[in-house]
Amino acid sequence: MPKKINTPLAARMCPKTLDGFVGQKHILGTGKILRRVITSGRISSLLFYGPPGSGKTALGFIVANTAKAKFHYLNAAFTSIKEIKKILIQAKKGLSESGHPTLLFIDEIHRFNKLQQESLVPDTESGEIILIGATIYNPHYYMIPSLISRSIVARFYPLDKNNIATLLKSALTDKEKGLGDKKIKITDKAINYLATMCSGDARKALNSLEVGVLSTPPNDKGEIFFNLAVAEESIQKNLIYDKKANHHYDTISAFIKSVRGSDPDSALYWLAKMLASGDDPRFIARRLVILASEDIGNANPFALTLATSCFQAVEFIGMPEAKIPLGQVTIYLACSPKSNSAYQAINKAFGEVKNKQTREVPDQIKTHAKDYKYPHANQVDQDIGGYVNQDYGIKEKYYSPLAVGEEKKIKHFLETLDKLKKRDKGW
Repeated sequence: MPKKINTPLAARMCPKTLDGFVGQKHILGTGKILRRVITSGRISSLLFYGPPGSGKTALGFIVANTAKAKFHYLNAAFTSIKEIKKILIQAKKGLSESGHPTLLFIDEIHRFNKLQQESLVPDTESGEIILIGATIYNPHYYMIPSLISRSIVARFYPLDKNNIATLLKSALTDKEKGLGDKKIKITDKAINYLATMCSGDARKALNSLEVGVLSTPPNDKGEIFFNLAVAEESIQKNLIYDKKANHHYDTISAFIKSVRGSDPDSALYWLAKMLASGDDPRFIARRLVILASEDIGNANPFALTLATSCFQAVEFIGMPEAKIPLGQVTIYLACSPKSNSAYQAINKAFGEVKNKQTREVPDQIKTHAKDYKYPHANQVDQDIGGYVNQDYGIKEKYYSPLAVGEEKKIKHFLETLDKLKKRDKGW
């Protein structure tokens, strides 16, 4: 079959069978659930989610071929309920006349509202269509429960470098669908560069290969030399990052957890990814202020001061220079001793106030109280300073300092104070 000249290489190289599919072994390997479902011929509705170029659409075509189904492709961003209903009517008619099912592949299905999603439920339940929904987002956050419960949800991961290299080499040798009819001399460094910089996106890698080949003039012998320089010109580095969805929240989560886990190198990488993707540096700085108090606390009280100064600096200077104080403070916080005892203490106190009867202030510590005892009038210990035995109204213990960093001093202070209180009570 002759090649369609205007069809991109990635589309031409789309596999027709499971054996030709590269990657996603966790769901398509021998004995895995999705492979068993597809090969059995009893295919229910499927929801695929994962990054671009990981094989979701390609697998949709394979499912249609395996099931001998008529394939309909829709993009949810440009589709109406009227158009869906038209396809569903045709699907019922085709099933009754030919016995062959219809596979409806809906890309970006997360864009459908609840009403549009509900319109798919009756026909997926009756089995009159095979529905495959594809999205880059976790469908459990975007899809209605009734549709999820009727579907097999499969997560796709970015292809690794070996998977991408395999696809590139196949395209270079395939004379029917690929570039095998051309005399291409490609270096291993060029293949490795494309496989690395495509970020697991097979479509991007293949189309970049084609751009490089078609834009490089052949020599007198008709040979096209595709070296590292050509590869660098043929592909652009694009971060897979959506600031309104999972990528944003997953990355800030990785950043905070890396700082909390005292791993400055991982924290710096996730920080760089957020900044390079256009995240608001003020948002990151605010999170560092919170972390300095929540996760470091009194183990290093200066951490909060430094984080607050960083926020002010970010507000003042903006990007791209804001990455410098953000990087500095990220390293400092990651390398600081950690304690969340202050965070736990205020949460316990809040829980007490919200869930139990509110207590009255004791008379001796009210405004202008006559019986109030002034602690500074009684210097009892050089470590304690002023202390007097007095009831401040609360007996519960909310704060339990750790013997970590500067908090060791607080722990020692409170332990000394406890001894004084027990002495005054005659224990």
